[in-house]
Amino acid sequence: MKHIINLYENINNTARNNSDCPHVVLPEEIFFIISIIGVLENLIVLLAVIKNKNLQAPMYFFICSLAISDMLGSLYKILENILIMFRNMGYLKPRGNFETTADDIIDSLFILSLLGSIFSLSVIAADRYITIFHALQYHSIVTMRRAIVVLMVIWICCMCSGITMVIFSHHIPTVITFTSLFPLMLVFILCLYVHMFLLARSHARKISALPRANMKGAITLTILLGVFIVCWAPFVLHVLLMTFCPSNPYCACYMSLFQVNGMLIMCNAVIDPFIYAFRSPELREAFKKMIFCNSYH
Repeated sequence: MKHIINLYENINNTARNNSDCPHVVLPEEIFFIISIIGVLENLIVLLAVIKNKNLQAPMYFFICSLAISDMLGSLYKILENILIMFRNMGYLKPRGNFETTADDIIDSLFILSLLGSIFSLSVIAADRYITIFHALQYHSIVTMRRAIVVLMVIWICCMCSGITMVIFSHHIPTVITFTSLFPLMLVFILCLYVHMFLLARSHARKISALPRANMKGAITLTILLGVFIVCWAPFVLHVLLMTFCPSNPYCACYMSLFQVNGMLIMCNAVIDPFIYAFRSPELREAFKKMIFCNSYH
């Protein structure tokens, strides 16, 4: 996306000259290696849930949705590197029709990754809320059919939104919409947390009687959310600064860290599967069986 994704190419030259901060450049090989690891790790998560019937529950389907989002983010960087390689080798005409179309498709994957992560974390938060405060009715409220319908609606909305954002990426309202989804997701989950805290105070005994797995799921969500914020917030801030203060030397100084911010996004896809494995004994056992090629029983 010319306005949102390739921001470092559009940094105002005057601002760059007025800033004493050097442009931080990271080797593309590092991005490529981390992206490959991210794709493989999240693919293992998907295969573990698909092959293990014990994991085919709404909660793990929501985790798969987040894994797909992470995988798309890694795949975006892999395809971008391949496109750049072909262009440098002379197989693609710079700024030609094919490269422009391929660039838009690849950028759609990036937008899809962010939107998918936002909505997947939100639906996981709602799932944890229902698990804790409506434990007895959980299986009647969160059925497999409803979970699949919710995920289908989410991904259809994400795909439509991603395509729209790429087409209108050069418009300011698009940038505002793109960046506002991030804090809106945080506000939604924060409201759930505040409500959970208030209910927990008035239902302390009932909460303490819940299975430890229910509370453990809420803690896992908190860790996933914290990692997501740390990895994505610098990039979202970069988009805002690039849009509203591109000529300011202080903004330009922060924007010189664009590739570092991009690296954090790639790391998010690598870290999340470790969180699943560390927090879920069922997933951890499924990973071991897959890695060591043991048969499922």
